[in-house]
This record gives sequence, structure tokens and C-alpha cells, in this order.
Amino acid sequence: MANPTPQKSGGPKTSVKAPLMFSTVLALVAGVVTLITSTGGTSHQPRWDLASIAFGIAFVVALVVSAMLSMSHKENAPHLGQGSGVNLTSAERLAQQQEKDRQAKTDGGGPASA
Repeated sequence: MANPTPQKSGGPKTSVKAPLMFSTVLALVAGVVTLITSTGGTSHQPRWDLASIAFGIAFVVALVVSAMLSMSHKENAPHLGQGSGVNLTSAERLAQQQEKDRQAKTDGGGPASA
């Protein structure tokens, strides 16, 4: 879970609790599914070895993926929303398009051709 207050660079941006819980739940599901499907019916012994292997693999993979995703999150710099063209924010582009449409209606009707 992300901290609501911004921190200085170099500090942790997210808590470790959320990725650990997510990985644990996903690993439990993988372990239980593997245990049930590998047993092969009620007349056979449960395959705890395969279930524990599936649990371990799912836990490590989910933890690595969630940690990589949380580390890759980065807010855009404020100056990227300024200017024209590619760096223009969508709200400004929408306002410009609406202004062009209003001018086209008052000048001679019909949509603006741009």
C-alpha cells in the first residue's frame, strides 16, 4: 500500500505488507489446487510434496513480480504536462478542441476540419 505522504528520494515508496499478502494468497491457491489435482481421487494419498513445490514457486514468482511492479511506479514530472503537442495534457487538448468546435459553429456552422 502506498504511503499518502511523499517521501524523499531513496526511501521506500510502498509497504512490504501488501506484496507479501498477495503472494501468500496466490501461493496458497496454487498449493491447494495442486494438492487436489495431483492426488487423483480419494483412494490415493495426498501429494504434499507437489503442493509445497507449487506453493514455493508461486510465492516467489508473485513476490518478485509485485515487487518489480511497485518499484517501477514513478510519478510524472509536472513540467511534462506543459507545452504543446505531445506534452499537452488531455484536459487542455479537450478544452482546445471544444473551443475550436464553438468557433466553427459561430462562424459558419459545421464541425471544424482540422
